[in-house]
Amino acid sequence: MILDGIRIVDLTTGLAGPVATQLLAEAGAEVLKIEPPAGDPVRSRQPTAFETWNRSKDGLVLDLGDSGDRARLDQLLAGADVLVHELTPAQATAHGLDDTQLRARFPDLIAASVIGYAHGHLDAERPWAEILVQARSGAMDEQLSHRPGPCFLRFPIASWPTAYLVAAGVLVRLITRQRTGRAGPVHTSLHQGLLAVLAMLWNDAESPSDFLRAKIPLPKAMPYVTMTLFECSDGRWVQTLGGFMENPLVLESCAMLGEEPPYSPFGTMPSAEAQALWRRMFRTRPAHEWIESFHATDVPAEYVEELGAVFRDEQVRVNDYVVDLDHPRLGQVRQAAAPFTTSPPSRVRRPAPALDESWTNWTDRPAAHVRNEPYAARPLAGMRVLDLGSYLAGPLAPMLLADLGADVIKVESTTGERMRRSEMLFIGAQRGKRSLAVDLNRPEGKEVLRRLIRWADVVHHNMRGPAADRIGLDEASVRAVNPGVVFSHVSAYGPHGEKSAWPGYDPIAQAASGWMLAGAGEGNPPLWHRFGMMDHQAALASLLPTLLAVYERDRTGRATGTTSSLLAAATMTNSETCLDRTTGEVAAVPAVDPNLFGLDPYYRIYPVGERFVAVAATTPEQQDALRSVCGASDLAAALADREPEELLAELSLRGVPAELVRTEQELAFLRDEENQRLGLAVSYQHPEYGRLTQPGAFWDFVDQDLFLDRPPPTLGEHTREVLIELGFSAKEVGAFRKAGLIAGPGLEDS
Repeated sequence: MILDGIRIVDLTTGLAGPVATQLLAEAGAEVLKIEPPAGDPVRSRQPTAFETWNRSKDGLVLDLGDSGDRARLDQLLAGADVLVHELTPAQATAHGLDDTQLRARFPDLIAASVIGYAHGHLDAERPWAEILVQARSGAMDEQLSHRPGPCFLRFPIASWPTAYLVAAGVLVRLITRQRTGRAGPVHTSLHQGLLAVLAMLWNDAESPSDFLRAKIPLPKAMPYVTMTLFECSDGRWVQTLGGFMENPLVLESCAMLGEEPPYSPFGTMPSAEAQALWRRMFRTRPAHEWIESFHATDVPAEYVEELGAVFRDEQVRVNDYVVDLDHPRLGQVRQAAAPFTTSPPSRVRRPAPALDESWTNWTDRPAAHVRNEPYAARPLAGMRVLDLGSYLAGPLAPMLLADLGADVIKVESTTGERMRRSEMLFIGAQRGKRSLAVDLNRPEGKEVLRRLIRWADVVHHNMRGPAADRIGLDEASVRAVNPGVVFSHVSAYGPHGEKSAWPGYDPIAQAASGWMLAGAGEGNPPLWHRFGMMDHQAALASLLPTLLAVYERDRTGRATGTTSSLLAAATMTNSETCLDRTTGEVAAVPAVDPNLFGLDPYYRIYPVGERFVAVAATTPEQQDALRSVCGASDLAAALADREPEELLAELSLRGVPAELVRTEQELAFLRDEENQRLGLAVSYQHPEYGRLTQPGAFWDFVDQDLFLDRPPPTLGEHTREVLIELGFSAKEVGAFRKAGLIAGPGLEDS
């Protein structure tokens, strides 16, 4: 396996840290999960989730307050490659686990931390939990729901992207150590994971276009996608996109209703009359008729499913996105597997450890080979990435590689990538890249592509299979040009099965994932999440195997391919639950209340005066303190008339973690001096938008910088520069321009 011989000590609880180490464990690392005597709280709160998130690990109980156990931890760290912990800077210092002390005692150790807020930020010592970060960041205010005001997001919108950031940060450090012999720290946080998602929505432009200012197609008040979510005659819901309007069954159904089919060109919101007709039309037929007709005409569409239904999907099974286990505690179950493929593949190694499990010590291992390359100022400096992706699930991983220091060339058609017309979404996934605009369908364009592939260390795209085959972007064709390239592909439904070439987008994956129903609250219509989180999940799930493949190539000299998909990412987010293969039932998970306030009286948001306050009283002591502050059995009624700031001060004094639910945070965050100081908000001069500010650093490598200096490129902005680097002469570039093969500014001088 790729990470054979790597040893990881895992001191984390919850979702983000444990999922990160679980993915690394199933890629081959030996992971030792260390728990306090009472165990990871998820063991009791969400036992089914614990069994997936901590699978393939060994277990050991240590009390870090006990001197003997603390000495035992140091013995383990002396033989480990990686430590992953969730201690704030002050807590880490108190335990002797801060960067400085670890570097002095264990110079070869990679230390990764995941906390609530960025390392070094003024908020770094704040109490944190998923709900608190959602509240303080302003994310709760970004979601339209069935009631006015901010809402708790049942999908862990901060924790899931953070899990991938943690694992990716560890892999980047492993790559660097393997190349240079030098280890170091990497820090991230739930807030930075959330920023990686909010980057799609948040920006501050000096001269925004009308589209950018209006946040088309996802304005907060009424995102376009919510207008293409329909209830059918059988009570089931389907999610589709604008391409359904010319479907034969749509035309037939409109005719039966005696109506002309409405049409809304891109960039215009459908009229109220059009929306009303669509709703009437969909209620004339059962969901399966619509889905069958849409799939027959290549229109992206899916049923809105319950959480866990994805485990029964044949497409999921044939792509190995699930694993069947005879589990010692759960019985015969089906769980989510790794949301990507690599060669050699990830595999489940053992069930999650029992709390009383006895673990002895590390086994012997051969010494690692180091290439003795110089230590670079940026983590992935020198890596060359060819990005041929579009929309979000394709381009986001290459953007993150650019953040890490890779040289990323974005290849797009001479008319531009299709997402360019959705400016807000486009710029959220393009920072740090150079744009080359070229027609790849022409013979001369194919020669440009060949030279690009020879130039690249990594080729990454999310084209549908048949389209990629036509222009020579399938793995076999790419590898014929450059046998040493890492090839990474993102699809909608995975590389195998009858849906392998089907179209898919974030709303379609959200429908299949179960989160549109799980996030809506019982009795409410499905809730499409404006954050496009399945696009982000797929992109981050692609980043991880790409880094694994780079590590494997460095280690063995063997270049391999990787795949991920929207469906794979959606399945992984269902790991809170599992399928009982004997009964066919899905294990229950905590449910959000119908008003989207929270999960229970102790983990929810409360209306307080004219604002909301989020509480995360997760221990018996904190729950007793919350009841004491309220002085009544009806907590909501007792808190309703309190003054928010006064209540927060009292809760803090009593040790109850709580946050004010912030609203309208986009510009407040981007213009904050502390965020700008740490690079959490970064600014650059853009040719069209003037001064442009966006969410910035998603990691902190301490002694290595991220590359956050280049704005999202304009169309073909670097066409001439890249072609000259590829060995084309100025005369050839001029001929390409005259022939209409390329596009971009400054080509008139060629």
